[in-house]
Amino acid sequence: MDNSVPATAAAETDSQEVELKALITQIREGNQQALAKLYDLTVSRIYGLALRIAGRADAAEEVAEDVFLQIWRSARDYSPERGKVIGWMLTICRSRAIDHLRRRDAAISSEHPEDLAPHPEDDDPQDLLSAAQRNSRLHGAIAQLQPQDRQLLSLAFFRGLTHDEIALHTHLPLGTVKTCLRRALTQLRTQLGGAC
Repeated sequence: MDNSVPATAAAETDSQEVELKALITQIREGNQQALAKLYDLTVSRIYGLALRIAGRADAAEEVAEDVFLQIWRSARDYSPERGKVIGWMLTICRSRAIDHLRRRDAAISSEHPEDLAPHPEDDDPQDLLSAAQRNSRLHGAIAQLQPQDRQLLSLAFFRGLTHDEIALHTHLPLGTVKTCLRRALTQLRTQLGGAC
């Protein structure tokens, strides 16, 4: 039995942890580029967990934004002695997602739910049109990706799989998975003008 694959995966996990710790240190010092890089490296896992808990894409996006905002504000709270960076981040995500569910449940069970429901006359047609156009542009950009990149992106963002899980699921080398996802995200950013 070949033990080189698990050893390689463990070494890569250790290497990623060192990188994430370094980024947290830089974020503590107010480095916005470090936050952007941390986001790029971890957003698929954060979004995936948020989606599993919240059950809706729009809620998961909101939760993910809250998570990275909290990380920016409270990077000083991270302590390596208490666990890995990704574990700390996923704990924040879980907490934020549960908070979101509680707020949503409270809104649904309000004494006057009609006060919380959107009123059609309040909807700005321009806002609705803008949202529809953004959605259409995103779907168009995703459709232009190579099939393999589209599949890997779907596994990462919509099923919330980690890079390692995607590699196991697709029987692709981990490096290939990371390269394809990076290429797909770069292509989407280019096509959407940096809006994703």
